[in-house]
Amino acid sequence: MNYSQITTTIKKPEKEEVDPNENPKAYLENSGESIPGSGSWSSESRKKRLGFLRSKTGLGLQNIAGESSDIEPDKLRGNIEQYIGMTKIPTGIIGPLLVHGDYANGDFYVPMATSEGALISSYNRGAKATRESGGIVSICILDAIQRAPSFKFQTLTEANSFGKWALEQILIFKEIVKESSRFAQLHDLKINIEGNVAILIFEYSTGEAAGQNMVTISTNAICNYIIEHSPIKPQHWFIEGNFSGDKKATVAALNHVRGKKVSAEAIISKKVVQNVLNTNSDKIVQYWITSVIGTVQSGGIGLQGHFANGLTAMFLATGQDVACVAEASNGITRMEVLPNDDLYISVTLPSIAVGTVGGGTWLPTQRECLNVLGCSGPGSSKKLAEIMAATILGGELSIAAAMASQDFTRAHKNLGRNRFKK
Repeated sequence: MNYSQITTTIKKPEKEEVDPNENPKAYLENSGESIPGSGSWSSESRKKRLGFLRSKTGLGLQNIAGESSDIEPDKLRGNIEQYIGMTKIPTGIIGPLLVHGDYANGDFYVPMATSEGALISSYNRGAKATRESGGIVSICILDAIQRAPSFKFQTLTEANSFGKWALEQILIFKEIVKESSRFAQLHDLKINIEGNVAILIFEYSTGEAAGQNMVTISTNAICNYIIEHSPIKPQHWFIEGNFSGDKKATVAALNHVRGKKVSAEAIISKKVVQNVLNTNSDKIVQYWITSVIGTVQSGGIGLQGHFANGLTAMFLATGQDVACVAEASNGITRMEVLPNDDLYISVTLPSIAVGTVGGGTWLPTQRECLNVLGCSGPGSSKKLAEIMAATILGGELSIAAAMASQDFTRAHKNLGRNRFKK
């Protein structure tokens, strides 16, 4: 994509103050794109930000604003057991984040839930720098999630024969999945043999759901068929042999896909690097090279600065299974100086297991956050993944610039310490 074709003129806010809650239309016309009240924690600033977001989205946002009553406990069946109440986490927004993707296109204001000071400001600075340089290209490349049941036999010969038989049943397995789920589709089956143990790796797509429960139920139906019809009976079997990478950092999650594989890139102009990030491209890349060496020495999986920071905040805000950050934060950040001293940056996240239906996505505040992003309907889970990857890129850019400019400590000193006294 030609970046000169996607540059966007940023509107400048007018000096005249308009109350967004009293006159949202006039406020929208006068406010431009900037989120109001930056650097302020007052109730008035919070009201202005809510009014701004309401004006931008047309949403009421009563749940995020705390204006709605608590959810009825009986509606939480399937989400929680032995319910006692809610753990509240502060939620902020960054943006506008300009994304050019196959599913996500345009400016987005991204909700992030966190108790870490400086996080929102850092990601917001990344959004500003990338937008002023033309935006972020973010593309969802692959979509697949696995379940890997394990079967124990008496001998290696039995395990190997069982594996060959199972691979020949793929068409039958696909029909079983169709009967057990409206949305899951079985796309592939692989086998891993280790001595007298055979692990079957079933790979699915799950529509707009993240799909962990969906693939478990579908795979269980397949396993019931296997136990009944296999010519070689296993001594015992388990629905998951700890091979799929569910909720853990694995090399498989880095090199293949679990959920959505998304890659994003941006070119940051020399001027923006200087004026917004307070450094230069060479210093940022020198820091990145240093971080490569540190990652190798520490035995890290992948190569990135702090994927888990942004992913956790977005997972919490949008109702995802937060434990899946374990595999989602495996990924690669890459930077290089271009001949004109612009900065090239890319991130690849191979395993973002996210959805826009099911799980915690229906909860009131989480549903409002998804609506803020326009993530509902067909293609919305891939859209969400593209927005998340773009957000992560902004965060990687900002933290690398903070390290390069020696601003990292100062930012956390100013924003990361709670001065509230009991």
